[in-house]
Amino acid sequence: MRRAAVAVAAGAMAVSLAACGSAKESGDKADSSKSAAAKGDNIKVGLLLPENKTARYEKFDRPLIEKKIKELTNNKATIQYNNARQDASLQAQQVDTMITDKVDVLIVDAVDAKAIKNSVQKAVDAGIKVVAYDRLAEGPISAYTSFDNEEVGKTQGEALLTALGDKATKSSKIVMINGSVTDPNAAQFKKGAHAALDGKVTIAKEYDTKEWSPDNANSEMETAISAIGAEKIAGVYSANDGMAGGIITALKAAGVSVPVTGQDAELAGVQRIVTGDQYMSVYKPYAPEAEAAAAMAVALAKGESLDSIAKDKVSSGSATDVPSVLVPVQSLTKDNIKDTVIKDGVYTVADICTGKYKSACDKLGLK
Repeated sequence: MRRAAVAVAAGAMAVSLAACGSAKESGDKADSSKSAAAKGDNIKVGLLLPENKTARYEKFDRPLIEKKIKELTNNKATIQYNNARQDASLQAQQVDTMITDKVDVLIVDAVDAKAIKNSVQKAVDAGIKVVAYDRLAEGPISAYTSFDNEEVGKTQGEALLTALGDKATKSSKIVMINGSVTDPNAAQFKKGAHAALDGKVTIAKEYDTKEWSPDNANSEMETAISAIGAEKIAGVYSANDGMAGGIITALKAAGVSVPVTGQDAELAGVQRIVTGDQYMSVYKPYAPEAEAAAAMAVALAKGESLDSIAKDKVSSGSATDVPSVLVPVQSLTKDNIKDTVIKDGVYTVADICTGKYKSACDKLGLK
């Protein structure tokens, strides 16, 4: 995190001009606050999510955010929603639509954190505060909520070392399949994973996967198997569960069974953990993240302070000391399924233990 110092100009004329500017800014802020206060709970919130290939966004994030906004506004807020389907250009158009429709505040999970910068600026110029959700969007954002993303990667890397046990040596060959370069979180996951793995194992092949695509991850894994040799691969770092599915398909086709990591605790990922096909996932409790975004958005729309909500500060390439909420994560393995996703009501035993998974669930005591 970086801290910015504020320089103050001196001189009689400068002071005079600054005083005039301050008076104008104070008037603008007062008018804005009066306008926000006049709206009360009747606010309009724009919500833009990045894609629907990853199950979490439509299954968890959207309903949780919408529910909390309604709760905080006595069911009076209007929520305008759209999903960009992994298309940064489409998301830019969606921001334009939100501006035209005069939303009071915008929650944005960027497809491309850098490409969204101009759209964020346009929204702010139109008097719309922007909350960056899950991914740290560039531009003059007013708030941010996500998980400690380097800790996510470190958790994955450490879990992979635990799974390897005595095989975690410098001669052990690991394949790293990271997320998309357009997602700043992917770089942080990668950094955390390298911090855990570097010097302890050999990263034989490493890929950055376009659009977090399971199909692309499958192809990358096939390429790695051909280059390294199936029998020489000790384990695979996969940045999320969706890609882990594609990776495991490639490994099975080559007759390879090694530990594979994941992230997001997707149902299919949890089921693969139950059967032993996937070693772990990172459980990120979506409710605290979603509720923080909703709370910050409602407060901003009403002209209220974020001090009681956001205890952290985060800086991007274009914004410093952004009020933030960073939610802790947990390693999910077969040993704690019951105490995490089931206990928190993310899934029921019935959701997980369907058909072919039932016998494996019985062995784990999931009944």
